[in-house]
Amino acid sequence: MTLHKVLVSRCLLGHRVRYDAGASGPFDQLEQWLAQGRVVALCPEVAGGLPTPRPAAEIPGGQGVEVLAGDARVLTAAGEDFTAAFLSGAQQALALVQRFDIRVAVLKANSPSCGNLLTYDGTFSGVKVGGEGVTAALLKRHGVQVFNELELPAAAQALAALGR
Repeated sequence: MTLHKVLVSRCLLGHRVRYDAGASGPFDQLEQWLAQGRVVALCPEVAGGLPTPRPAAEIPGGQGVEVLAGDARVLTAAGEDFTAAFLSGAQQALALVQRFDIRVAVLKANSPSCGNLLTYDGTFSGVKVGGEGVTAALLKRHGVQVFNELELPAAAQALAALGR
């Protein structure tokens, strides 16, 4: 039986890599996958070269797909452009997906890199809109099923289905 790997945002594993140097988790399901040797961990923003802590970033007037197309940028509230780092991190995530034949990812909800259903609207006002971050968009484009930490049961089902 093949042990399918899962790409997981490092912050969800308790690593203090979020923009505010915080972490999320731990989550029992992720701990179980860690123990089984299934987890491939990555923070796309840190992998792309951004420090921790770092200014919060959003995608004004767009979503991850527009950033990938070159039609939107990832900016801080002060206007600092983080687009290149976000694109680099997304490419590194894709390289891991391809290297380990990963078909399921669990990424941080609402993040401008990892959000799979919602992201912030780019006004730095806390308003969320439907869409996905840069890494989530790139992985979905390449056939990866992307879930967030609120969808762990669905992610577990998707992973189990791969084993059948």
